Amino acid sequence: MEGFFYSATIYLTAAVVAVPLASRLGLGSVLGYLLAGIAIGPVLDIVGSETEDIQHFAEFGVVMMLFLIGLELEPRALWEMRHKLLGLGGAQVLLTVGAVYVAAAFLFDLSWNVALATGLVLALSSTAIVLQTLNEKGLMRTQGGRSSFSVLLTQDVAVIPMLVMIPLLPQVAATASDSGDGHGAGEAAAVAPGSADQTVQAARSLVESLPGWGVALVTLAAVGAIVFTGRYLTAPLFRFIHMSRLREMYTATALLIVVSIALLMSMVGISPALGAFLAGVLLATSEFRHELEANIEPFKGLLLGLFFITVGAGVDFEVLLRDPAIIIGATLGMMAVKGALLYALGTAGRMRGRDRWLFTLGLAQAGEFGFVLISFSLQQSVLPEPLAEQLLLIIALSMLLTPLFFIGYEWLSRRATDDGDALPEPDEIDERGPVIIAGIGRFGQVVNRMVQMGGVQTTVLDHDLATIQLMRKFGFKGFFGDPTRPELLHAAGLLEARVLVVALDDTKAAVELVRYARAERPDLHIVARARDRLHVYELYRAGANDIIREMFDSSLRAARYVLENMDYSDFEAKELERAFYKHDRTALQELAKLWDPQVPVSQNEAYIARARELDKDLETALVSNQAEQAEAENSAPSGPSLATGSFVPGGSLTSGARDPKD
Repeated sequence: MEGFFYSATIYLTAAVVAVPLASRLGLGSVLGYLLAGIAIGPVLDIVGSETEDIQHFAEFGVVMMLFLIGLELEPRALWEMRHKLLGLGGAQVLLTVGAVYVAAAFLFDLSWNVALATGLVLALSSTAIVLQTLNEKGLMRTQGGRSSFSVLLTQDVAVIPMLVMIPLLPQVAATASDSGDGHGAGEAAAVAPGSADQTVQAARSLVESLPGWGVALVTLAAVGAIVFTGRYLTAPLFRFIHMSRLREMYTATALLIVVSIALLMSMVGISPALGAFLAGVLLATSEFRHELEANIEPFKGLLLGLFFITVGAGVDFEVLLRDPAIIIGATLGMMAVKGALLYALGTAGRMRGRDRWLFTLGLAQAGEFGFVLISFSLQQSVLPEPLAEQLLLIIALSMLLTPLFFIGYEWLSRRATDDGDALPEPDEIDERGPVIIAGIGRFGQVVNRMVQMGGVQTTVLDHDLATIQLMRKFGFKGFFGDPTRPELLHAAGLLEARVLVVALDDTKAAVELVRYARAERPDLHIVARARDRLHVYELYRAGANDIIREMFDSSLRAARYVLENMDYSDFEAKELERAFYKHDRTALQELAKLWDPQVPVSQNEAYIARARELDKDLETALVSNQAEQAEAENSAPSGPSLATGSFVPGGSLTSGARDPKD
């Protein structure tokens, strides 16, 4: 027990120290976890053999992540992705295996079977790191993010035939792989996130002695069992659990579902992560989907972080120091080859510049399933031990470089947009209206339609070509181009326009656009959409006239509906809504003058003090409003009286001072 507490303290301390520092430096949490692992492993040598046991739990974080991703995809959405899964993903795997095979056979003079096994190992990318980083940076919904996910899913599926193929390759001469000395099979098992030996043994328990058709039947039966359970048994199970009214039972049930599916898939020789993804897709339409997601998410985050730490702790610098030129050269060479192939596939798939770079740099590394393939190849005597040691280090180093590649992507994407080389040429604007709308997402679309309904001509600009093309199909005219580019703004009639609507998703770009437009046209009326209170203050200082918070108006309307169902009359609820809106608008203008971008809101004493005063003013105003209303009606109010203190304002301004979001 003391050993467990010691290990837990070391791993958690490393994470708590390294991850916030890495995030604060803009390096991302993944690189923070990896650096924490390197610090407690090869650098300080604090952890040792217990890393192997921890890695068995760590792999389960990947399983949970794919289960949660599956919950976000309905079967119909997965079917719509079939062309990317079979085309883009299949091409990436086959081309990478072929390229690595040629390089290994001719440059390193490896036999064909060893070269092919090496190609299989390095063709895969890191599902854990890539998906975690895409979600963290908000890139999952971009074209490059969706394409990356399709390829990663294809790779996870491809692990199954790879495990079938490896035993069919000729064995290398008997080596020390059976002796257990040095860093051979033992180290492979130690570095692999979840021992392949355990996976293979579990798989043999159901399919070892079966003929090929028997294996196929058992596999189909297992998949059918998951489908049947997801469709018909999950809902009754959760209803039964609901009867206990114990919150922890929901968590236990959610974990039971994921663990059972992972076990069943392992027993029939299928990747547990792939099985969990399939189960997630089947449960995506379930009424208990959000309950499952809420209970699994905390475990997923913790175990994924643990996985990244064990990858860093498993780096063997002794192997690196023995052959530094070969290891570093092979790592960079492998990533360059994969990157070139990915770039070509992105070009063939007509990805835009920034999406193509995301697709290329995001998937250039090797992945965690490569650890499993190496361990399995050693057991089957397909890979010699010295090469296996080098491949393990190459995979780990490439995973360490991945967060840096994402930082490089951010730089390249900005440059691609500025140069204009990666995007099609902007449209020639042949019509101008008195209203310019920059950004035609959900917010901009509603504004555009209502303004046009009023008979006012608009000039719509957006950098998403697909959105502009879709608008034109529905009869709305828009122009493709980056609204933040000065030449495009002037072409749209910035100097003659009466109103500019800024509805960009990028908060920084929105502020820069407002600042530029105000400098060019001091008399221009600017209406801007804000993400939260801090964004309101930034837009206010940049020069926007009217600032609309994304969730504010809809939140007020929702609050009014609540009051109407709490015995307030429609008039009373609307009056409260009007009073709150008026006060909040005034308060924002006052607080914007006290806001300092260099000082966190929680440390801005003047801001906090004024927010508290305004909060008290709000309560006084609401009580006064209710009293005046009661006097005017000269009758008892139909709802609870503010004057009696039965209604307590929520103090949203004070809360906003602590966490400035609507």
